[in-house]
Amino acid sequence: MTKDNLKASAAQLTQPPAAIVAEFSKKREALAAMVNRAMNERDDLLKLVGADGVRMSEDNNRNFPLFMESLFQEYHPEVLVVTALWVFRSYRSHGFASIYWPANLDTWMEVLRRELSPQAFAAIFDFYR
Repeated sequence: MTKDNLKASAAQLTQPPAAIVAEFSKKREALAAMVNRAMNERDDLLKLVGADGVRMSEDNNRNFPLFMESLFQEYHPEVLVVTALWVFRSYRSHGFASIYWPANLDTWMEVLRRELSPQAFAAIFDFYR
């Protein structure tokens, strides 16, 4: 997928309603903790993040919902695309495997599906997809 494809896809997303953002914001720290627990329980975590990447992965999972919350509050597709590409390159340079991102995002989606209302999950699902 090219940067232009990503931009076109991101342009299709719509900012969630304020009530959805409020629900996400209220739960974001707990969500991050749940994702960190789930990721840390994976047998293949070191394969995904490298020998020195566990703490960086945990930091990522704490910072990620803060970033998403800011996007949900004031959505700019370009910010999503540029940041996602920067994060991918940056973490790869720190030894993260490319398969970390699908594993991490799948974990996020599982936790979000379980912990958010169906309305909130439906409103933000495509941002994670």
